[in-house]
Amino acid sequence: MILDKNTAKKTAELLLQINAIKLRPENPFTWASGWKSPIYCDNRIILSYPIIRNYVREEMAKQLESLYGKPDIIAGVATGAIGIGMLVADYLGLPFIYVRPEPKAHGRKNQIEGKLEAHQNLVVVEDLISTGKSSLNAVNALTDEGSNVKGMLGIFNYGFDVAKENFEKRDIELHTLGDYDHLIEKASETGYIKEEQLNTLLEWRKSPSTWNL
Repeated sequence: MILDKNTAKKTAELLLQINAIKLRPENPFTWASGWKSPIYCDNRIILSYPIIRNYVREEMAKQLESLYGKPDIIAGVATGAIGIGMLVADYLGLPFIYVRPEPKAHGRKNQIEGKLEAHQNLVVVEDLISTGKSSLNAVNALTDEGSNVKGMLGIFNYGFDVAKENFEKRDIELHTLGDYDHLIEKASETGYIKEEQLNTLLEWRKSPSTWNL
C-alpha cells in the first residue's frame, strides 16, 4: 500500500533518473524466475547516490514512524535491504539486524545477524517486493525467534496480486514508498516512455508470468 502519492511519484522519478529502474519494453529482461519482463529494478544502486540515498532514508524513516510508531529494532532483508535498512535505523537511532535467506552452513550457522531479543517489536525494511516470498521468509525467521513483527516497509513494489495474497495470508502489513502504477504514471507524464511502450507495460502488468512467452 502507498501512504503518500506524491512520495510515490517522486520516488519513481529518482529511481528512473539513476537507472535503478530500467524500462525496456522492446527488449525485455529475463528474471531469475524465468519471467520475461519490460522492467528491471535494482535499488542497491541508490546507495551510490548520496542525495537520493538520503531522500529514501528520510522518507522511509518518516513513514515507518507514522505507520508503526518507533519499534525496538529495525531488520533488513539480505542482501538488497541491508544498506538502506541500516541507514533508516541510524536515522531513527535504533539497533539494526539483518536476515539471510537461510542459515549459514558454517560458523555459528546464523540466519539472523545482530543482537535480537525475544518479544522485541520490529519493522522489516525491504528494497523490492515481487511475489513477497523472500520477504515473508525473513518475517518467518524473525517470528520463529519470538519477535513481534509490526509490519514491513519497502522502497518499491511491483504490485503483483500474488504478493498481496501472500502478505494477507501471513497477516503482515506492507507499505512501500513507490509502486508500479505510480512509476508508469510518472514515466508517461514526463515522456520517459512513448504511448506504444506504455501499452506494453500495462499489458505485462496484467499477466507477468505468461507475458511474451
